[in-house]
Amino acid sequence: MAVVTLPEAHRRTPAGRTRARGAGVPLSGTPGPWNAITDVAGVEVGYRTLIRGHGPLVVGEGPVRTGVTAIFPHGRARANAGAYAGFFNMSGNGEMTGMALVDERGRFDGPITITNTHSCGLTRDVTARWLFENLKPGDKADQPFWMPVAAETYDGSLNDINGHHVKPEDVVAAFDDARSGPIEEGSVGGGTGMRCFEFKGGSGTSSRVVDHAGERFTVGAFVQSNFGRRRLLRVAGVPVGEEIPLVDTSPPPDYGSIIGIVATDAPLMPHHLRRVARRSAYGISACGGIAGNESGDLFLAFSTANSEAVETHEGMITARYLGEGAMSAIYEATIQATEEAILNSIFANETMTGRDGFTSRALPIPETQSIMRKYNRFIEVS
Repeated sequence: MAVVTLPEAHRRTPAGRTRARGAGVPLSGTPGPWNAITDVAGVEVGYRTLIRGHGPLVVGEGPVRTGVTAIFPHGRARANAGAYAGFFNMSGNGEMTGMALVDERGRFDGPITITNTHSCGLTRDVTARWLFENLKPGDKADQPFWMPVAAETYDGSLNDINGHHVKPEDVVAAFDDARSGPIEEGSVGGGTGMRCFEFKGGSGTSSRVVDHAGERFTVGAFVQSNFGRRRLLRVAGVPVGEEIPLVDTSPPPDYGSIIGIVATDAPLMPHHLRRVARRSAYGISACGGIAGNESGDLFLAFSTANSEAVETHEGMITARYLGEGAMSAIYEATIQATEEAILNSIFANETMTGRDGFTSRALPIPETQSIMRKYNRFIEVS
């Protein structure tokens, strides 16, 4: 069998955790240099991870397994900058603030935060205060207030979610941590206490490059994955979830959710971006997700292009955008990047024990590789 050589950033996270490609999973499409949402120029991601305490749950004390993720479309240097955007709600048992504005005006301003269900309002409010405090001359010409984007998934099986352990300083720490380049995955940031297909889940990312009409564009996806039954898990089409025996005899309630963020430097208008956001759902389906009744599956797509047009409030405005002929390639890249981001959130992870001694086990990679070989869907990598 031929050995495929992969860049180090495609094989492992900065902390050395194995990503899906590094484990030999055959995935379609061409990633960017870091195979991350940060391959879209200007996008920066920061984390604040909170892990402390063990044993029985004491509300207000712990154990704590949670955090905050921050995504800046134009980096911290342009923290207040806006972006054209589109939203899709596949299953609405969740929250993503600011979507009325996205629906009405096709844009949002400032960073996106992702955290646990009961800290979503706090991260939203802290973002508004932080943006005001960091306002620079010439920023925010259209309206003197903010409607930040804050999203959530539920981490209560591992975390003292009712203890409200995410504090304002944790949100600011996530902002301060924002960076480009390779980013960590798994149990970090808002994804710290999450589960996916009854394995340890959390934060994951991937990207794809698209060539069209002599230009190259990048599509990047970031997910906070917290959904799915084990038996439904598919890895590159292989029914891995059916092949791995259950360890937990009583599966958790179907309270899981996923937040998906798609970024691109392709010049797209809000109506295009709504369509892109919808395609994230296909990436979930490729992994076996069904958008269960108790699930909140919410997706936001944004473009970093046309920033001057977004920021201009008066007079005639000119914006550049791709023709309809390019959209299918953008859709395909979105689906592929979302699928791989979900798989990375599971592969690049470790077993975690949280409240009341509950343990969420990591996907067993050697066993998964054996299953992939059985179905002739494994590749040797170096």
